[in-house]
Amino acid sequence: MRKFFTFCVCILLQANASAQSLRRPIAASYIGLGAYSIHHADAFSFTANQAALAQIKNVAIGVYGENRFLLNATNMYSAVVAMPTHDGNFGIQIDYFGFKDYNESQIGLAYAQSLGSKLDVGIKFNYYSFRIPAYQNSSTINFEIGAIAHLTDKLHAGIHFYNPVGGNLSKTNNEKLSSIYKFGMGYEASENFLVSAEIVKQEDEPVNVNAGMQYNFQKQFFVRAGINSENGSPYGGAGLSWDDLRIDVSASYHPQLGISPGIMLIVNFQAKKIEKN
Repeated sequence: MRKFFTFCVCILLQANASAQSLRRPIAASYIGLGAYSIHHADAFSFTANQAALAQIKNVAIGVYGENRFLLNATNMYSAVVAMPTHDGNFGIQIDYFGFKDYNESQIGLAYAQSLGSKLDVGIKFNYYSFRIPAYQNSSTINFEIGAIAHLTDKLHAGIHFYNPVGGNLSKTNNEKLSSIYKFGMGYEASENFLVSAEIVKQEDEPVNVNAGMQYNFQKQFFVRAGINSENGSPYGGAGLSWDDLRIDVSASYHPQLGISPGIMLIVNFQAKKIEKN
């Protein structure tokens, strides 16, 4: 019965997100909160807007796991690599959601570049697939693009388009990968405090607003909190960093389905900044 229930949850999530459960983890706003900033950008920031990758100064890797609704069959995992170079910054993102009877996966390659001190741009190409044994397997290639303008030293704004050209997952069915359009802003009141918000419009879905904040108590300790207006889901977490290692513990709450805890680990492999031409 529990297995049947979790399978139904997966199907409902997939239908609600137009084959994009993977694209929308419950705490997606948490892991991408630092996208519209300079001091708070991290290895996961480019998952929200690829242009944020341009602000990464050190080679870094990150892993994130989310136990959605405390069900083993609805776990979501993500791994990223950020690599600054003299010719722009590169990123790799690998995601997996689900279990053996229903799962989605995606692998993406991102590139970002700063066009002067006021504008960053980025793009990512993805190979996305979902699998339901004895029913269907579908896959497609899509892309997403983003730009972030640094209006002042403290105020940043950007746009992000996911799958802007649309298209079906396969030629044999009408399963569609939705297009998503976002406008985001971040205000860094200081190096220790960030407020950020995104307006999100997914194809055939109502407008959604994600808002959040990050406050650093000290260099090593910080907290994040926010809310997703689509279903009134609050989220929050706390992080600890020392030397080149950072760990976050997060949680979010869905009014109908309950708690989704998560954990994130980021490692910076070199402390020396890469000087660009």
